[in-house]
Amino acid sequence: MLHIPDLLLKSLTGLEGFDEEAFIKAHQVENKITSIRLNPFKKGLEKLDFIVNEKVKWANDAFYLDVRPSFILDPLFHAGCYYVQEAGSMFIEHALKNTIDFSGSVNVLDLCGAPGGKSTLINSLLNDQSLLVANEFIKNRADILTQNLSKWGTNNTVVTNNDPQKFSSLNSFFDAVVVDAPCSGSGLFRKQPEAIEEWSNDNVNLCSNRQRTILLHVLPCLKENGILVYSTCSYSVKENEDIVKWLIDDCRMEYVPLSLPLDWGIVETQAGYRFYPHLTKSEGFFCAVLRKRSSEEDVYVSKKTSNVEATKAERVLLDNFLKDKDASIIKKNNQFHMLNRSALIFITAFEKQFYFKKAGCVMGEIKGKDMVPNQELAWSAALNAAVSRVDLDKDAALKFLRKESFFLPQALKGFTCITYKNFALGWAKILPNRINNYLPNELRILK
Repeated sequence: MLHIPDLLLKSLTGLEGFDEEAFIKAHQVENKITSIRLNPFKKGLEKLDFIVNEKVKWANDAFYLDVRPSFILDPLFHAGCYYVQEAGSMFIEHALKNTIDFSGSVNVLDLCGAPGGKSTLINSLLNDQSLLVANEFIKNRADILTQNLSKWGTNNTVVTNNDPQKFSSLNSFFDAVVVDAPCSGSGLFRKQPEAIEEWSNDNVNLCSNRQRTILLHVLPCLKENGILVYSTCSYSVKENEDIVKWLIDDCRMEYVPLSLPLDWGIVETQAGYRFYPHLTKSEGFFCAVLRKRSSEEDVYVSKKTSNVEATKAERVLLDNFLKDKDASIIKKNNQFHMLNRSALIFITAFEKQFYFKKAGCVMGEIKGKDMVPNQELAWSAALNAAVSRVDLDKDAALKFLRKESFFLPQALKGFTCITYKNFALGWAKILPNRINNYLPNELRILK
């Protein structure tokens, strides 16, 4: 039985919507809530191997599952057809859609992006001309973020692996900044009971100070009238409402209220929105939206490129793999990258300032007269449907994902896209007497 720290309960007493008895009772019930969000660039709800019923109220294309399947054994999960995400954190979608006009070109920064739930959600809202910069300071987490955004299949994303302080010099560059701040994690007690042992008032204070530092670093890069979405998975006032009030009082920010249906069960305090497990079908979550009321001098963005663009001869090979022949393609370290104009401008202007983990979609490498396709190209929504491909049944698809021998239902040769239910899993090179599996080893299913 989970024991909620007395200091935490005491700190929540008197807050709107807080019912101590119901709160404690909700933490005594085993957490069996599972929710997924479909990839809008790879829609195929009818192709899922499991049943979805109830929709998540505050997010499109998001559903609860009655039974949690083994996602690792679902080829569609590996194809990037959906993302398994806690329902409360999907509220970021409602916050952004009600404060940002996504019909034009928009620059968005997800400052603490890993593992990728909020980044893929933001990416789902953007059009082809917009830019998402997803940052993660911790290297191995940045690798996970890169993989999940690559699965989403777009070419308007950049992943950076930098300290938040790096962004302080990008004056007035972003239309919106999302900061899902590192926190004490009390909102995840049901999901991660071990977090209770690590929780303390000292840790709450430490996180609160860290959150303020991160926000001070990132606020200069937000445009005047730009939107800041601040969130945590903590219940503590010091990490939530106190931070919002500090932003308003000391940082020239303005609180932006949102319109919410009452039946959502989300509690609005004087400085944000709280998700309690006894009121919403989610874990604990806090979110607030603020607008910047001041401006810095705009940063100079160079549009001159030092990147090497693909030659006409190279484009002949590369364009065979693409639906859109007008995409920008550059060559870096022998690999060809496909990206939209906004992403190209960003990496051109700041390639010496940031450490990049991803820029657009890596298409592959030209060797001799052949193009060796990259895994990211298989996941890309821009992949030409005319590319050689073979669709496998589930058993064979799992063998491909385990890098085991599998049977091909038809005779093919050369590089072939391996699919399941017509969604790409990766590449194989089919030779007269064998099949070379090009799935990266780090993606191999070991189960």
